Amino acid sequence: MELKVTLEGNKKVSTHIGDHLIMTDQPEKSGGSNSAPAPYDLFLASIATCAGFYVQSYCNNKNIDSSGIEITLTTKRDNKNVITGFVTTIFVPEEIPEKLHSVLKKVASQCAVKKTIMNNPEFIVETVKR
Repeated sequence: MELKVTLEGNKKVSTHIGDHLIMTDQPEKSGGSNSAPAPYDLFLASIATCAGFYVQSYCNNKNIDSSGIEITLTTKRDNKNVITGFVTTIFVPEEIPEKLHSVLKKVASQCAVKKTIMNNPEFIVETVKR
């Protein structure tokens, strides 16, 4: 898979993924106009939405109504404001039995984004003359 990134100016950057376009911007305090999420926000969103995908898929496969489930992602930080962890919280409606809570936590943990991060992938940056 290849993503094509174009620099739009004024702190805006776009990414083309197949037929999709994702825009990013920086907050005003960082010189942007806050017209779109910042790249780091999308990184965090990818973790949370991936967990949501797995929870929703499980519920669909088991004919469980997932419409009342909400998921939040928060970061744990040290005293230097460095992220040391992520906390995914699944808010489950009362209609879903307590015995399924551990199953929902397990399926959310199957997130491919999380697994990729935990696999400590290599990052290579290169330049190519055009």
